Amino acid sequence: MLQGLYKFSFVTERGTGCGVMFATEGGRLYGGDSGSSFDGSFTSADGVLSAEVRMSRHNHNPNYVPMFDVDHAVLSFTGVARGEEIHFEGGSAALPGVRFQTVLTPINDSDAPPPGAVGPDGIGNGLYSIHIRMLDGIDAGNTGVMMLHDGRIRGGDAYFDYIGANTAANGKLKGELVNREHTPAKG
Repeated sequence: MLQGLYKFSFVTERGTGCGVMFATEGGRLYGGDSGSSFDGSFTSADGVLSAEVRMSRHNHNPNYVPMFDVDHAVLSFTGVARGEEIHFEGGSAALPGVRFQTVLTPINDSDAPPPGAVGPDGIGNGLYSIHIRMLDGIDAGNTGVMMLHDGRIRGGDAYFDYIGANTAANGKLKGELVNREHTPAKG
């Protein structure tokens, strides 16, 4: 059964990429990379996983060049487990002729801090776009996604995963993250 945090890597005729995907016990998928977020669902029958995700661009920086020239697309995949990995193939009507080969590899999140408490008027469960900017004088940053889920933080981008915990109440969020490289970063 698909559940927890995964690194995904994909190959298409247009190039390759990586990101993170969080699968819930209830069959939902949330994830993303440095340019797009993914929101969808999956089912399992007779050893075959079927997934459908909506890809939406979240990085609108004019210097960012996306691999695909659509801001929104629905992707459909079927896959099977090969050891701990899940191997998927699929595509999208919004990207005719583009076939995806995608591999999900589990990310060990056992070293994450315990979940925090979410109180009244706390920032709710969901998938959020995150934009990181360095404040130490270095002109650097990154974009990715974070899934807030019952006091836990799971997320990442094309090269890093984020695991952590958060507390939230009265419109405020306080969190703690562990940031790890899941794919060697360029540069």
